[in-house]
Amino acid sequence: MNLFEEGFDFNPTVLVEWLITAGLKILVILIAFAIIGPLGKKAISAALTKMGKQRKLSEGRTKTLEKLSVNIFSYALIFIAIIMILGAININIGPLLAGAGIIGLAIGFGAQGLVSDIVTGFFILLERQVEVDDYVTTAGYDGIVEEVGIRTTKIRSFDGTLNYVPNRYIEGVSNHSRGNMQALVDIGIAYDENIDEAMVVLKGVADQFRTDPRFVEGPDVLGVQSLGESDVVIRILGKTKNMEQWGVERDLRKALKEALEKAGIEIPYPHQVFVSKTGE
Repeated sequence: MNLFEEGFDFNPTVLVEWLITAGLKILVILIAFAIIGPLGKKAISAALTKMGKQRKLSEGRTKTLEKLSVNIFSYALIFIAIIMILGAININIGPLLAGAGIIGLAIGFGAQGLVSDIVTGFFILLERQVEVDDYVTTAGYDGIVEEVGIRTTKIRSFDGTLNYVPNRYIEGVSNHSRGNMQALVDIGIAYDENIDEAMVVLKGVADQFRTDPRFVEGPDVLGVQSLGESDVVIRILGKTKNMEQWGVERDLRKALKEALEKAGIEIPYPHQVFVSKTGE
């Protein structure tokens, strides 16, 4: 029975029977897809995790491929579900599919951005410009990549904001997660202090941090970096593991300050002098 045939007599009893039958079919389809969806996603995750271990892929690469595959699977599942639901209510999908070419051609002129997103996303994945958990700067955003999709890339800013960036806007990517990072700390001492003595104190702190597992090289006291308005700036530099640089810099600054204070070496801070004139 097809309610969409020309001249169909909408008998109330027949209509109710059709609604019940179609409703049951749709319910079964939805339940089936509600079960298939999570099972399919788990199967994809398990398969890609196993493949990643076998091929010794990085964790970020494995997560990127996993999220992309789940994304494609979800789109395909939704498309199949829509086709099956249309079939359940006796809508002939043949003419729809035949007309899809004409409609698609019309939409294509207004969907150039979508095509650009997909093509750009393909090359981003192929060239491995960004991967999940990478710290990147691109398209005016700075943060951690959470997902690389076929149309958009999700970047989580450090303030917690999740940014959805169309792939076509990802240009000139600065990937801060490839290789080791640098921990750089500048600390100032007063002009009246002995620079050599201060560097010995700072070197003692740097030597203590050499055993810190977060460092892969250094840290080293490089020497006087600049002469400020009220201080002599000494630079300490070392290489750290990826994404460990900020924590290392905080700990290093704290230790350096405490060591200088213990040695009685002054760390200057801005002063203001007020001159008051009184009449004779």
